[in-house]
Amino acid sequence: MAAIFIHLSDIHFGQEKDGGWFKTNTDAKERLMTDAQSELKARGVSASGIIVTGDIAYSAKPEEYVAAGAWLDKLAEGVGCDRDSIQLVPGNHDIDRAAITPALAWKIESIRKEGDTLLDAFLDEKNDRESLFTRFAAYRDFAEGYGCDLDSRGEFSADHAVELAPGRSLRFIRLNSALICSKRDEEGSLILGARQRVIPEVGGEEVVVLMHHPLHWFMDTVEARKYIENRARVVISGHEHFPSLHVSAVEADCDLMMLAAGATAPDDVDEKYTYKYNILEFDWDQHLDALAVTINPRTWDDDHKRFSKDLEFLEGGQGRHTLASPNFRRGRPPVSKVITPSGDAPKVNAIVNPISGTGKAEIDINARDRALRLRFFRDLNEAQRLKILIDLADLPPDVSRKLDHTLERAFFARILTKGRGDELTAAIEMALSKAGEKR
Repeated sequence: MAAIFIHLSDIHFGQEKDGGWFKTNTDAKERLMTDAQSELKARGVSASGIIVTGDIAYSAKPEEYVAAGAWLDKLAEGVGCDRDSIQLVPGNHDIDRAAITPALAWKIESIRKEGDTLLDAFLDEKNDRESLFTRFAAYRDFAEGYGCDLDSRGEFSADHAVELAPGRSLRFIRLNSALICSKRDEEGSLILGARQRVIPEVGGEEVVVLMHHPLHWFMDTVEARKYIENRARVVISGHEHFPSLHVSAVEADCDLMMLAAGATAPDDVDEKYTYKYNILEFDWDQHLDALAVTINPRTWDDDHKRFSKDLEFLEGGQGRHTLASPNFRRGRPPVSKVITPSGDAPKVNAIVNPISGTGKAEIDINARDRALRLRFFRDLNEAQRLKILIDLADLPPDVSRKLDHTLERAFFARILTKGRGDELTAAIEMALSKAGEKR
């Protein structure tokens, strides 16, 4: 059974400048949900997850993520996947530009001039490191709920995998391509950094890289490409609002797919740009011991005001690509494929559990605890979270200063390790109920 993902990019919640544009965009997003559900239902399958390659919001304001979360919840329900199987990476619109002070703007410009060396120096110092992440405040809360936390050390984030067959799995690695985005960014001015470029290599496991900006947006593109071409099998990006696909042979028996998405909600709809998303299917080709990727590109049919298959993008092909996969072959010998019952999507599982404290051992969490994580970080504001942590994590009641994300995660983990999950559930429900009464 193939693992199927709904792939979105550049959703831009909050971009609308007037009521008419809001109504039009909302209708397109509703039609997207209907289309995705219909496509999967026609095949009698459900999705393993949802992938969003950046620009969830338009101005990185909390209310934009509230709207995005409600919409993603409905989409997940419609395509039959768990809400915590949604994977996110940040884009340039997930940065709060108002948080870029003159001092921070100078720091970012200095990093761009000096490159990796200065970026590493800032990431090694806690205060300098955290100053880079002040721009991501609202996104950080939102992504944390899904277990897609931003690694504050500047490393890649990888904690999702899906098994296609025994001994053959995909590992999703998320890169923060917006790490040194500022108020204005030009192609070739960004840096991934050495800590994100070094992608692991494991036998039997092929890597799918998720990032917002395509590779040519970086100063360290040449070095990044060396790692990606030899360690990853698929790179999925967004940002440029127009889809493209390139499959190349890196060397004998080693292929790379570069898939750039169109915008789910572009800034403007015209002859070139319109609403787009993908349905991606990953499967193991048992005969070739290779990764097979099938793309069902969906584009807005303006004449009928609905989505349909983008035949122009497919260029007459069927959308299936079998990629020579050296990491599969480096694993244990191929095994017979296990057939998953019809309709049961392969599950997305955690590789590295994001619920952990500073320097502490990570803890295994069950489905209920993952749901609590989503509601705690995504649906509660900072004051609500602080009150719960004071009540349940043995914090002193006079704590008034803002807790950084690392501490919040550590104290959240403390509540779970003490077996106080039921109390946490009740506290979250109470906080949300009180917030609803005030509205």
